[in-house]
Amino acid sequence: MYDQFYGLQGRPFQLTPDPHFYFESATHRKALSYLGYGLAQGEGFIVITGDIGAGKTTLVGHLMNTIDPSRLTAVKIVSTQVEGDDMLRLAAQSFGLAVDGMPKAQILKQIEGWLHAQARAGKRSLLIVDEAQNLPISAIEELRMLSNFQLGGQSLLQIFLLGQPEFRDLLKSPELEQLRQRVIATHHLDPMMRREVEPYILHRLSLVGWQGDPQFTPEAFAAIYAATGGVPRRINVLVSRVLLLGALDQLSVIDAEVVYAVVADMGADADVTPEPMAHSVLDEAEELAEPARIVPVAVDPAVSDDVVALHAEVEALRAARSEPAAHLLDEIASLRAEIDMLRAEHDFARAVPTVDPEALKDCFTLIEERLSTLEFRVTEQDTALRRVLTLLVEWVEREERMGDTQHSAAA
Repeated sequence: MYDQFYGLQGRPFQLTPDPHFYFESATHRKALSYLGYGLAQGEGFIVITGDIGAGKTTLVGHLMNTIDPSRLTAVKIVSTQVEGDDMLRLAAQSFGLAVDGMPKAQILKQIEGWLHAQARAGKRSLLIVDEAQNLPISAIEELRMLSNFQLGGQSLLQIFLLGQPEFRDLLKSPELEQLRQRVIATHHLDPMMRREVEPYILHRLSLVGWQGDPQFTPEAFAAIYAATGGVPRRINVLVSRVLLLGALDQLSVIDAEVVYAVVADMGADADVTPEPMAHSVLDEAEELAEPARIVPVAVDPAVSDDVVALHAEVEALRAARSEPAAHLLDEIASLRAEIDMLRAEHDFARAVPTVDPEALKDCFTLIEERLSTLEFRVTEQDTALRRVLTLLVEWVEREERMGDTQHSAAA
């Protein structure tokens, strides 16, 4: 209904995943880079996880549209709670093999023969398994066994596993140690960031002929983010209802009040407001830096104990300053190692026709941006610790002087 009212050529916020509407958010761009890196390897497992509605299926659909079918045969199955033998049958059927009533040994032989035929034709084979969190251990192990097929020292089958966050916990099972060793890349799809919600919505609208009617206010985008947390499917559901209300009320401008009304009608919290900025250690430093907030403590016989305690706290801060944000430094080292690893694979990726080297360049860029951000945060935290330390030292010294003055006056 709203598509007709606003003159749209389709339904931009339908719930069915459609690669045509693929939007490259930061987390999706990084996932696509990992998928490109995995394809360059031509072996092992790649694991992509994300919450319900994070866009895993759309991401894979977009990838499938970019693959050259003359060089790579990619098939996809949506898993259910099937055991190992049934997983083999699903895989074989996805390859176009008739295996009804065949014993397991014969099914394996049929699959191996098909993979060999693909390799002889100059094609690589890719199996994509969606909803992998539903698989029992036995089915996952059968997939690992399929990845054992080789020809001339080269793997015949590569496997992508897509699942919800609990699939990561499943992979930690002791029974899957061998499979974990074959995972060459993994990425978790996070929700979109606040600044990505507006371009995401306008991107989908533009693909169906949107000409600026209706217009969304900045406050409307902020309210949509607050109500959905940046999860694509939640955004689709909410914006579809918002446009329906806009069509019913013949609105040409969608503001925050319209979004609030729809959220309330959907049974969510009607008091939807943009989320506050995350707390930072710099916030505490700013508070301590304001002289009005530093309240002198009245000197009494117990002040010496307080001074001793503050001295201990100052020493602890001195020790902490020597290793600012150790976890960030560890992450920086890890990212540097990842950059070196990806650069080593870059030349190989250029030689693989089915992989766009630009994907790896994007991955380099993302990692280097993350590295720069982390280094900046380390500098920020070190500066904040210096300021806090200086303030505490000055306060302790002032209290000691006040104590000495009163002691002298009493004498």
